[in-house]
Amino acid sequence: FYSSAQEGILIFYHIKDLQYEIKICADISQPISSLIFSPDYTSLLLVTDQGTVYSYRPARSGEVVKLLDTSSSCFLAADFLTPGNNYCVSVTISGEVQVWSLEDGTFLSKLNLGIEVYVT
Repeated sequence: FYSSAQEGILIFYHIKDLQYEIKICADISQPISSLIFSPDYTSLLLVTDQGTVYSYRPARSGEVVKLLDTSSSCFLAADFLTPGNNYCVSVTISGEVQVWSLEDGTFLSKLNLGIEVYVT
């Protein structure tokens, strides 16, 4: 299973019987507020307290790609855009919804809802 440390380190714990192995997968140097798996568990979104979103793909040699950095706006959340695992969606308090490519972090589209958004 995956876990994150306060320092922004993504850790993988491989547990089998009474043995375990710890592997440091990524160090993004920002506290990670949430980890979100893609529907097929091939990608993991790392969302920081500062509003930066990274994509982590274990099968691609643990490649970490910065998707977006919203430190200047009021970032609320990010998640995978399904079906599939090719896109990520983010939303700000001001109601701006953005779509990003998980391949390389390319910004693809945005939609302004015209209202403030709250996460409950």
